[in-house]
Amino acid sequence: MSSSTEIIDGKKDMTTQEQEAPTTKAAAAVPTHPHPAPVDPEVESPGGLRMVGIIVAVGLIAGILYGLHLRSASGNRLTSVTEQAAILSVSVVHPATGSQAGDLALPGNVVAFTDTPIYSRTNGYLKNWYFDIGSHVHKGDLLAVVETPEVDQQLNQSRAELERMQANADLAGVTSNRWQALLAKHAVSQQEADQTRSNFIAAQAAVDASKANVARLEQLQSYERIIAPFDGVITARNTDIGDLIDAGSGSNGPRELFHLDAVRQLRVFVSIPEVDSDSIHDGDQATVTQDANPNLKIPGTIVRNSNAINQSTRTLNVEVDVDNAKGVLRPGAYVFVHFHLPPIGNSVTIPSNTLLFRAEGLRVGVVRDGRVQLVPVTIGQDFGNAVEITSGLTAADQVILDPSDSLASGMQVHPQLAAARGQS
Repeated sequence: MSSSTEIIDGKKDMTTQEQEAPTTKAAAAVPTHPHPAPVDPEVESPGGLRMVGIIVAVGLIAGILYGLHLRSASGNRLTSVTEQAAILSVSVVHPATGSQAGDLALPGNVVAFTDTPIYSRTNGYLKNWYFDIGSHVHKGDLLAVVETPEVDQQLNQSRAELERMQANADLAGVTSNRWQALLAKHAVSQQEADQTRSNFIAAQAAVDASKANVARLEQLQSYERIIAPFDGVITARNTDIGDLIDAGSGSNGPRELFHLDAVRQLRVFVSIPEVDSDSIHDGDQATVTQDANPNLKIPGTIVRNSNAINQSTRTLNVEVDVDNAKGVLRPGAYVFVHFHLPPIGNSVTIPSNTLLFRAEGLRVGVVRDGRVQLVPVTIGQDFGNAVEITSGLTAADQVILDPSDSLASGMQVHPQLAAARGQS
């Protein structure tokens, strides 16, 4: 038993020596260093190596995830920028409360208070004229004289005829008186007396007719003198000495000799839009201005209106009378008449370049909650660069300036408030 144990121990010693021999030889082959590098036992251990691998793997995964995050964030930013760029930017303004102006200015046509063409009432030749265009005349002034030789001869003949008729009537009267005296003595019959009485009455009627004819011709002869019918200005003279004058308007249309206008007071006719017609009343004051003299303001008074809306123009014809004693206005002038209108409490004013004319009617683009709404509106007054809106808008609305024709309800937009409130 002991011998066997020794044999086994001998084998172990030999094996241990064989294992140590190569190590000794390898150590002999490796040169020795005075200071060998320290070795971390944790690193060389299997657990340390595993930890290093895990750390490297986690770092690699974190780097990959961070890169994916950066790429996703960049994509989101690009998508957001693209979406923002796709949203239409529009300029908006807030409507101004109330009306832009307290008056309504409309064009008017100036006419003379009395405008009369003057014709000849008798035939003849123009002998003289005494006033030319631009002349101020008074009622009763002699404007011209017409020679009427035919009328003069007819008048002479009619007067002679009147004398003959008067003589016959006198004779018939004497005869009738004689026969009445004879009838009282029963010297003549009643029939004969009545006959002479009837002749006298007929002769008297003939005298009256002749007198009427003489008066007619005398009146016709008086038309040789063409007289101004009222105070005014001669604005036209269409005749000269020696012209053949036809009575009235002639056979080929009117041919006036003079045209006379009364200019101390003028009439101005204005067409008021139907929407403002209820604000115009007879007796209200108005102011007349003219581009030729913009600093001059002429007061006027509304004296009458047509009291009916013209179906073709949808306007009310109004007459404004103006005192023109100083002659600052001329008939036919183009003027503007300013009417003071009462303010409308719920009205607002917006620029004219906000209006959209669509087939369904007048619309205005309003931004509400970032989206467009096409709102129907009603126009009150038109001021040119701005309009008064009587319904459809409030002062808090954001109205789009210069809307495009493609603007539609529901579009998302980015509003930018314009610098000037209520103006473009």
